[in-house]
This record gives sequence, C-alpha cells and structure tokens, in this order.
Amino acid sequence: MVVGAHQEHAPVHKKGAPAAMNGNRPAAEWETLLAGISKGKTVLEYGANDTIFMQGAPADSVLFLLRGKIKLTVISPEGKEAIVSTLSSGELFGEGCLAGQAARIASAISVEAGTLVAAVEKPVMARMLHEKPGLAEQLITHLLSRNIRYEADLVDQLFNSSEKRLARILLLLSHFDNDSQTETVVPGITHEHLAQMIGTTRSRINFFMNKFRELGFIEYNSQQITVHHALRSVTLNA
Repeated sequence: MVVGAHQEHAPVHKKGAPAAMNGNRPAAEWETLLAGISKGKTVLEYGANDTIFMQGAPADSVLFLLRGKIKLTVISPEGKEAIVSTLSSGELFGEGCLAGQAARIASAISVEAGTLVAAVEKPVMARMLHEKPGLAEQLITHLLSRNIRYEADLVDQLFNSSEKRLARILLLLSHFDNDSQTETVVPGITHEHLAQMIGTTRSRINFFMNKFRELGFIEYNSQQITVHHALRSVTLNA
C-alpha cells in the first residue's frame, strides 16, 4: 500500500525505476484541491507495472491520477484475473472508502513509467467534502460521468454483438476521443483479457481481431495494439 504517511508538504517520491518527467501539469481539475492539503496527502511516482494497491488491502484513501494510466484488475477465488477498467490522468479511484468500503475490491496497477498518483487519506477527504460544497459538487459530477459510462457498458453487454462490443472496448482502452486518428491500447491487454471484458470466447476475439486488422481498423502484435479512427465505424453500424 502506498498511502498512510502524514507529510507536511507531500513531496513527490519515486517508486521503482526512475521515470523521466514528461513536463505535463497535473490534472487541472484537481490542482486546487490538492494544493490546499498539507497533511494527510502522499504523492508518489510509479514505474511501469507497479502496484499502487492490492485487492483486499485496507481502503483508507481516495487517489487522484495526476499523470499516466492505470488498470484496475480483479482476481477471482479460482485465480482468474480480469481487467475491469482502465483510467487516465484526471480521474480518481478508490473512492469506495467514502461509502464504507473497508477493503479494496480490485488491484490498481500503473501502466506506464512516470505515473503520478496523489493519495488523500479518508478522514481528510471526508472533512473537505463536508467543509467545501464546491468540492462535493465536483466529485459528484465526476462520479456521475463515470456511472453513465458504466451504464453504457451494461447496455453494450446486453444488446450489442460481440464484434461491436470488442470495437467499443478497444476504443475505450485506447482512450480514443473525437479528435483522435490513431491511438495505442493500454499495454498488457491480451486476447484473453478482451474475452473476459466483453463476455465471449478467446476464439471469437481472435476472429474479430484478425478481421479488424484485415480491414485496416487496427494493427497488433505481441507487444501492443494500435487503433485507427476507422474502427469507430463498427460501433456506429446497426
């Protein structure tokens, strides 16, 4: 677990291999909030594939992803692992502690070197939400936006074909937006992970991935998957 130390000025600590700073400012929406916290905050920098917290660890802080990407994974009692979500800079996670969650229900793992995370201890966060209505409104807006995304995931799972679900999850995993032409999917995503995420077999994933590649929608090898703008046409087709 990376959090728990009380620090007066919350200096940035580096974990794992040294990572070069990329010059990006922390996510703008949380800058003012974090700057106003002198105690009960820890800022940590991670290398690629570092564990931020483990499934089952005490849920004692809210975390803000200031730079980089992380993946949230869950391991079943039988030992099967699934990636349940990926997050990019500007998002928060671990907020379940504010609703009484005692232990983490997933593991959080950094995807790339230079990932920067700020952890705010639960009592500090709860007090600030009580004292600052504007912060509470900001947090609610953020969580509602995420809930809308999760609802879209459910509708996608219930009503869309495996092909369309795969196209949508590839776009989400690459954090594709309206202005993107080419994006890279979060590293470490395998065909087995994709099968688990959209609820189909690995053979079906292999079939559609090969089809997308032949159509020029994606490129992939053992190291990474690259998504092209044309893949959006699959999600738009009835």
